[in-house]
Amino acid sequence: MVREFSAGGVVLRRMSGAWSIAVIEPQKDESAAPVKTPSSSSRKVSRKTVLALPKGLVEPGEKPDQTALREVHEETGITATLIGKLADIKYAYVRSWGDGQRVFKIVSFFLLRYQSGRIDDVSPLMRVEVRRALWLPIDEASAKLAYGGERQVVRKAQEYLKSHPEV
Repeated sequence: MVREFSAGGVVLRRMSGAWSIAVIEPQKDESAAPVKTPSSSSRKVSRKTVLALPKGLVEPGEKPDQTALREVHEETGITATLIGKLADIKYAYVRSWGDGQRVFKIVSFFLLRYQSGRIDDVSPLMRVEVRRALWLPIDEASAKLAYGGERQVVRKAQEYLKSHPEV
């Protein structure tokens, strides 16, 4: 089994008196089957919106916290500062591209604070990976993030905010 190491960030920003986080909608594989929704007729189908935290592979010579800051900038267009590590999530998947190998993946997530930049101001090359980036109220993350491990990481960020109101 192949092992992969990635890192990502939960970027906090206070907006209109409430905390929001930076999330991305990854580009979808257009060959993927559309999802039928209860409200769709037999002819109409919609594609489920997937929202995720920005993350990516740790490059050789890079520390995970550096990867988190780099990936946040590349995938969202914003710059952030490091507060601290939140958690590691671990899972296995089968590559749907290339060799189709089974992969064991560890993703280290860091708590970050927004510093500058405009959300969704990403390079044209990054549009291959990221359809859009947006601010999501942190209280909506549990319902809107696609992956359970990422929802747990955001809950840890919420716990941190409760115990560190000075952030």
